[in-house]
Amino acid sequence: MKLLRHGAPGAEKPGLLDHDGQMRDLSGVISDIAGQALADMSWLQSLDIAGLPVIEGTPRLGPCVGGTGKFMCIGLNYADHAAESGMQVPSEPVLFMKATSAICGPNDPIIIPRGSVKTDWEVELGVVIGQPGKYIDEADALSHVAGYCVINDVSEREFQIERQGQWSKGKGCDNFGQTGPWLVTPDEIDDPQDLPMWLDVNGQRMQTGSTRTMVYGVAHLVSYLSRFFTLHPGDIISTGTPPGVGLGFTPPRYLKAGDVVDLGIEGLGQQRQVCVDDF
Repeated sequence: MKLLRHGAPGAEKPGLLDHDGQMRDLSGVISDIAGQALADMSWLQSLDIAGLPVIEGTPRLGPCVGGTGKFMCIGLNYADHAAESGMQVPSEPVLFMKATSAICGPNDPIIIPRGSVKTDWEVELGVVIGQPGKYIDEADALSHVAGYCVINDVSEREFQIERQGQWSKGKGCDNFGQTGPWLVTPDEIDDPQDLPMWLDVNGQRMQTGSTRTMVYGVAHLVSYLSRFFTLHPGDIISTGTPPGVGLGFTPPRYLKAGDVVDLGIEGLGQQRQVCVDDF
C-alpha cells in the first residue's frame, strides 16, 4: 500500500494511492499516518479502497508520515560516498539528527538559508518505524518497519563541516528533509537492499546508486539505533546517500535559487523541488 498525507502544511489529512493511481482520503478511517495507526496497521486489511472518497484536484502532498519524534540520519553509509567526501568508511554507523522542523513535503521547496554558499543534495532511502522497540534483535528488526519512502537529506556543507560542532547545524535547516511522496508498506518491497535510486539537478543526472551498496543495511540500522533509545511509531531513519553529491565534484557544485532537483527510488516514487532563497 502507498500511504500519503495531503493538504496544507500542519493540516495534512491521511490518504492512499489506489491501484489506478488515484488518491483517496482516509480521514474516515484513521486520524493520521502516525502513532497507533503505524504501530498496528491491521486496519489496512479490512479497507474498502473503492469506497473511499476520491481526493479531487492536485492537492499539496505533505510528508508521508506525521508525529515524528526522531529524525535519525546515517552518515557515510556508502563506501563510494565516503571516498568522495574524503572520509573513511566508519567502523560502526555514524548517527546524526535532523530537526523535525526540517521535515516537509516531497515537492516543497528547498529553502537555501541566509548566508549559505554550499547547499547540497542527497537522495536517501527513508525507513519509518511502526512497532516500537528497544534492544531489537537484527533478525526481528524489519518487523518494526511500517514502511519506506524517499528522502532528500539536504545539507549545507559549510555549516556542517566548517562551522565547528556537530553536523546537525548543516543538516537540520528548514525544509532540509523532503519526505515522501508515499509511505510504501513492506509488502510492496521485496528487498529494501535492492532499490535503485537517482537524483538530477536541472535535468542533469548527479546521483545513480542502489541500496545494494549500503555499508550497513536497514535491519542492522534498526537494531543498532535501538541500542541507544526506544524507537517509536513515526520515527524516521534516513539511511545514507550514494556518490554524486555536490561536495564530491571538482570543483564542488552547489544549489542556488531557481535550481530544480528531481529524485526518486524505484517503487517508492519521485520528488521535485525548486530552490528558493530564505529572505
